Amino acid sequence: MLLVLDTNIVLDLFVFADARAQPLRERLEGVEGEWIATAAMREELQRVLCYAHIESRLAFYGLLAADVLGRFDRHARIVPAPDKAPLTCSDPDDQIFIDLAFHHKGLLLSKDNAVLGMRKRLAAHDVIAAPVWPAGTAQTAPREPSASTA
Repeated sequence: MLLVLDTNIVLDLFVFADARAQPLRERLEGVEGEWIATAAMREELQRVLCYAHIESRLAFYGLLAADVLGRFDRHARIVPAPDKAPLTCSDPDDQIFIDLAFHHKGLLLSKDNAVLGMRKRLAAHDVIAAPVWPAGTAQTAPREPSASTA
């Protein structure tokens, strides 16, 4: 299954070293070409890395924006931006992630409420949206959310 990661997940992986992102980090280290992104997603990350509160975290962890972008480039496979999906996200900034996951039937990892609020609609189109890669499942995709969690 192809992975689509929103910018906050990328920051968790490569800036904040969030423990909840460790299973995903391990998967990315072991599997090549599975994470897909568009040039616009990389540009968004580059822009976010310049935000003052992110720059201070980079400094705290002894990182440069170039380090994070280098990790993005090493792990993400850039693909052409798809057409807009027939599903519209309430947050226009997140639409690019919805579009890519929709057209590639991927697993969309996002902590954004606007994206996670679309779980049921996305699942109807064979797209799974989840906030984190579940621990203990480093080699398999997470299950579709149950009705009580979607």
